[in-house]
Amino acid sequence: MSAHGQVQSDARLRVAIVGGGWAGLAAAVELASAGVQVTVFESARQLGGRARSVEVGTASAPLRVDNGQHILIGAYCETLRLMREVGADPERLLLRRPLELHHPGSAAAPAFSLRLPRLPAPWHLALGLLGARGVSLAEKIAAARFMRRLEARRWTLPEDESVAALLQRERQGPRLRRYFWEPLCLSALNTPAADASAQVFVNVLRDSLAGASDATDLLLPAADLDRVFAAPAASFVVARGGAIRLASRVRAIEPDGSQWLVTVDGSGDQRERFDQVVVATAAPAAARLLAPWPALAGPCAALEHAPIGTLYLGYPPEVRLPLPMLGLEQAAALGQWVFDRGQLCGTAGVLAFVFSGSGAWEAHDADELARRLHRELESALGRALPTPTWRQLIRERRATFVCRPGLARPGCRTGIPGLWLAGDFVWAGYPSTLEGAVRSGVAAAHEILRR
Repeated sequence: MSAHGQVQSDARLRVAIVGGGWAGLAAAVELASAGVQVTVFESARQLGGRARSVEVGTASAPLRVDNGQHILIGAYCETLRLMREVGADPERLLLRRPLELHHPGSAAAPAFSLRLPRLPAPWHLALGLLGARGVSLAEKIAAARFMRRLEARRWTLPEDESVAALLQRERQGPRLRRYFWEPLCLSALNTPAADASAQVFVNVLRDSLAGASDATDLLLPAADLDRVFAAPAASFVVARGGAIRLASRVRAIEPDGSQWLVTVDGSGDQRERFDQVVVATAAPAAARLLAPWPALAGPCAALEHAPIGTLYLGYPPEVRLPLPMLGLEQAAALGQWVFDRGQLCGTAGVLAFVFSGSGAWEAHDADELARRLHRELESALGRALPTPTWRQLIRERRATFVCRPGLARPGCRTGIPGLWLAGDFVWAGYPSTLEGAVRSGVAAAHEILRR
């Protein structure tokens, strides 16, 4: 019994994980696999954090989709490893396709297309560039030389350099910048090239374009995100003696001797004692919990955030895109990418339009976006489409942090015994992606296991 109320103890190492997103679940799986007793506290009523499933559609025909059209790539080694660890087969739950970028073009600019074959680096990029349409031979050669120079520099750049400055210095041509490098940057970092960290972007290029033959493959969820990782991870943890507590908002964490007390809203003076605590929330929530330690809370609170929007339009089942993923970028266009969920996960007629980062799309409501994107898609396809039967706009206003050059990001070590950090904002070499979140959770778990 503690002066703060009743506590629990156990002979096994007990770890509290605050946050049930992909970072927290990755830490929980890694620890549970090693025999550690973990308890995951999640403030929401479902797991997954900012990568979760939601209900959309109509009252008569409800549909379960994701809160955004998340994309994985073959280079996400830790995510794929943990999926297999918890029994979520990536080959069944993810649609694996070669990297294909297609922009239909317009009267002002020819169409652009690029497809990377599954060959070892650097041949996949070389042959992909050679066969690319809508870009000059000089630009293709410049891109190949660019990758060779990055490799020669061991993928290390000045910390204060932006992606735009890097592309300018490397003399990358305007069409490859517009349709290849800059879309890759925005998709990976959710930050425009002018503001994005070149070093973090190059880390992604190192693992993908310069990685294994399948590292550039797009892995598109063929099932909702709960089934892809969150639900099987929770089952894995519970089967090994752990606990998952939903609708449990942690109000405070406090050191108590060599252990930690965790207080949950609505629990009165009832507190639980743990040997270690992993704070695996989004950065703003982490700043709140870490307020007693300003040196830790400050970097979390200082991060800027950028939105991601996903507009789902429901068409008759016969509406189908020529490819599962199609670029929409044209002059004055709002749309960036559209995904055919009929080809991805069997929900025929459901199209997902994605907006990465801040932009003109934020000024429009769902009805206006639906009208604009419907017209843009008709223009891209060159044919009329039936009127959508329903629409659903999902805005994640603080989806990711803005990944600027030289950004100070905390690591998983806090310098306080028994207290660790995880989350997509924690430095693990990656931007604010699912793989970045998973890597941070794994890193925190490994630090605990080494002690």
